[in-house]
Amino acid sequence: MRIDRYLHCIRLTKSRTLAQAVIDGGYVRIDGKRVEKHSEEVRVGSVVALPLHGQVRILRVLALPARRGPPAEARACFEELGIDAGQPAT
Repeated sequence: MRIDRYLHCIRLTKSRTLAQAVIDGGYVRIDGKRVEKHSEEVRVGSVVALPLHGQVRILRVLALPARRGPPAEARACFEELGIDAGQPAT
């Protein structure tokens, strides 16, 4: 599944256009590799890191959604591995 479509279907972005804008920022990574194109493939088991709302979110892909469904259905498609708010460790 395309990374832009995946981010939209799991409800991290409101539209594919916004997902593409996040990707164009150059900070989205799939399995540690920088995403160059909106059409790069995401697979089950991939780890996706992206900046969103002032935080870096790290997700593991658990399933590829068939559609943009309700929030509960979307949350079942990924596992949150971590959120880095950019705060220094104390």
